[in-house]
Amino acid sequence: MRIQFIRIFFASILFSPGVFGKSIHESLSIKAGNILQWIKIDGDNDQDPVLLFLHGGPGGSVMSYANRFTKDLQKHFIVVQWDQRETSKTKSLNSSSEPLTISLIEKDAVEVINYLRNKFHQDKIYLVGHSWGGFLALEVASHHPELLAACFAASPMVHQIESEKMALDKMKAIAGEQNNKNALQELDIIKIPFENGTQLFFHRKWLYLLINMQQPSFTKSYVENWSTVWLSIYNEACAINFSEAAPEIKCPIYFLIGRKDFQTNFNLAKSYFEKLKAEKKELFWFNDSAHGLNLTESQKFQQVIIATVDQLKN
Repeated sequence: MRIQFIRIFFASILFSPGVFGKSIHESLSIKAGNILQWIKIDGDNDQDPVLLFLHGGPGGSVMSYANRFTKDLQKHFIVVQWDQRETSKTKSLNSSSEPLTISLIEKDAVEVINYLRNKFHQDKIYLVGHSWGGFLALEVASHHPELLAACFAASPMVHQIESEKMALDKMKAIAGEQNNKNALQELDIIKIPFENGTQLFFHRKWLYLLINMQQPSFTKSYVENWSTVWLSIYNEACAINFSEAAPEIKCPIYFLIGRKDFQTNFNLAKSYFEKLKAEKKELFWFNDSAHGLNLTESQKFQQVIIATVDQLKN
C-alpha cells in the first residue's frame, strides 16, 4: 500500500505541468502573412502560459529594451516579442509583399498567436499591447476572443482622431496663454487627420514640450521618414471608434491607463471602458504616467498583469 502511494505521488509530480520545465530563450524567424517575421521568446519555465506583447508605433520595435518591463513577467509567463512587418528585424529579413493595412497586420497577429499556441500546446494565450499595439490587441480581442485567455490594452488608441484633436486644442490653449508665437505658428499648420509627417512632428513636438514638459526624443527627419511608411495605416487606425466598432468583447479585457496621457487620451479610454460590454473587465490607473506607462511604472505594469492572471486562474 505504501509503495503504491509513493508510485502515485511521484507519477503525479512527473506529469504535472511546469514541474520539470526549463527556461527558454530563443530568437527566430517564423512564417506569418506569407513573409518571414521575427520573434523573441523569453521565460523562466517553458511550461508557463504564453504572453505575446504587441509593440506600438506602428513600426516601434521594443525588442532591444523589452527586459526593462518584462523581467518579472518572465518569471510567470513565456514572454514573446514580435517585430511586426516593416519593423526592425522583420524588415531586415524581407519587405512586406502587400500594402500595409489594419486587416493585414491583424491577420499577421492571429498567425503569430496560432504559431505560439501550437508550439507550446496551449489553447489560449495572453495578449498585451501598448499604444498602437493596444489598438491591435483590441482588434484581435474583438474579432478572435476564442484565442485569448485575456487581453491587456495599455495606453490604447480607442478613437485616436478625436484624441489628436483634443490634444491639439489643449496645446493651442496653452501656447496662447504663454504667448508662445513659435508654438502657435507651428500648431496652426496641423490638419487632422495628419496630411504629412511635418504636421505629425509639430503635433508630437509640442505635446512633449507644452503638456508632458519634456524634450522630444525624436527628430523632424525621423518622423517624416516614418510617415512615408506608416502614416496611411496610422490614419486608418485613427478613424476607428471602438465604442462603435467593438461595443462588446468576449474575453477578459483589462485597460492600463496613464492618468497624464494626452497622446492616447485617458478620458477617451475611460469612456470606452465604461461603455464596453465584457464578462470580465477592469481598468487600472497609472497615476504617475503619461503615455509610456510600461517604462515609467514598469514594476506596477508587470505586477498588475501577474496579479490579474493569478485571479483569473483562481
